[in-house]
Amino acid sequence: MTLYRDMRYPTPHELALAGRVLTEEHPGLVGLRRAGTSRGGQPLWLLSVAAADRAVGDRNVLVVAGAHANEPVGGATALSLARRVIRDPALRADSGWHLLLCADPDGAALHRTPRPYSLLDYHRNFFRPPGPEQPEWAPSLLPTDRLPPETVALNALIDELRPLLQVSLHGTDLGGSWVQLTRDIPGLAEPFAKSAAELRIPVETGASDAAGWPSPGPGIFVMPEPGTKADGVFHPEDTRLSTWYRTHRYDGTTAIVEAPMWASDLVDDPAPHPDPRRALAVLARRLTEEAEQVARVFAAARPGLPGADVPPAGPLLRAVEWTLSLIPGISRAWAGGAAPAEATAAYIGSIDAFGRRLVLRAAAMLLRVLRWAGHRAAPELDRLVTGWCEAFAARFQARWVPVATQVEHQSRTALAAYARVSAGAGARTLRG
Repeated sequence: MTLYRDMRYPTPHELALAGRVLTEEHPGLVGLRRAGTSRGGQPLWLLSVAAADRAVGDRNVLVVAGAHANEPVGGATALSLARRVIRDPALRADSGWHLLLCADPDGAALHRTPRPYSLLDYHRNFFRPPGPEQPEWAPSLLPTDRLPPETVALNALIDELRPLLQVSLHGTDLGGSWVQLTRDIPGLAEPFAKSAAELRIPVETGASDAAGWPSPGPGIFVMPEPGTKADGVFHPEDTRLSTWYRTHRYDGTTAIVEAPMWASDLVDDPAPHPDPRRALAVLARRLTEEAEQVARVFAAARPGLPGADVPPAGPLLRAVEWTLSLIPGISRAWAGGAAPAEATAAYIGSIDAFGRRLVLRAAAMLLRVLRWAGHRAAPELDRLVTGWCEAFAARFQARWVPVATQVEHQSRTALAAYARVSAGAGARTLRG
């Protein structure tokens, strides 16, 4: 296998063009259709690989790419999966594969980093929408009648396809790889770990996103059941109300596969941390102090900036306000010693990285607006963003993971999840 180091992240337009090429090359097997329209009027393209005579109610796999604008690897992985399914009839013998090529094309247009050469370069054009504007998270934060059209389209696809497995393709800027599951997939930990080891991708054994969740194997985390308490989670979003759980209506499972852009071997250290409560208190103070620096710049500059509804600055400003609003509650949780009883070095490292990226995101998005507006505060904020990026990369000894390597790992993990879910479904059918 050859991994091309100069591969870059494709744009939504390039993903659609590649999808059209596949439909022309494989008529009757591959189809491309518009599954919805974004708030900005952009098409949501669904690429399907399935026999023409397959009924909609048959077993299906739904792959969702681009749900977070700042995690662009998913589109490339979706295309890779489509090509593998086309090449291997065994993968489509029992299931149709349906790949949403970009769930948030509006967000992707604002986050422009096709081939970032450093963590600073990545943040120069950073964008991540506020939670209520993210397709998968919106149902956990908004009433049903206020859901964005991207979420409505995704929910409609889940209801139409009734997927046996939904795979949501995500990424992290710096850290390791991990998988979140709405139900356990027995046997997934082994091929996941093997792929990560072969590709030199660290496994994030203490992912802060999954604090307190059951872990059947390193880097594999099972989400809380609906109706239970999500111990340890300090995010405002509730995973149990996200689109990930909608598959449970049809006895399906969702796997969220995370791959890092820059790897750090510090996030897979299983050794017990000597003093997690003190470490969290230190991280809480740093988070508060850095957020206050950004907030002061924002407050001083705000009167001269466009309104939150004025494009293109509006979405960035809404995201800055949302991100800064999260920090006081997170700092309080950390200062209160909200750590697992036996916190590992990996867990504290994951918390450290989370805090750094949270402030960086707010600062980077605000900096973009200040530059567009020619505001005199831009140089001051630029120094903060530059220094924080350099400190982040240095602290975690960041090393770039080629895009093709990220894609290969996500593809292997998705196929391993499918193999095990499909086998389990087949066994249940035989017993029935």
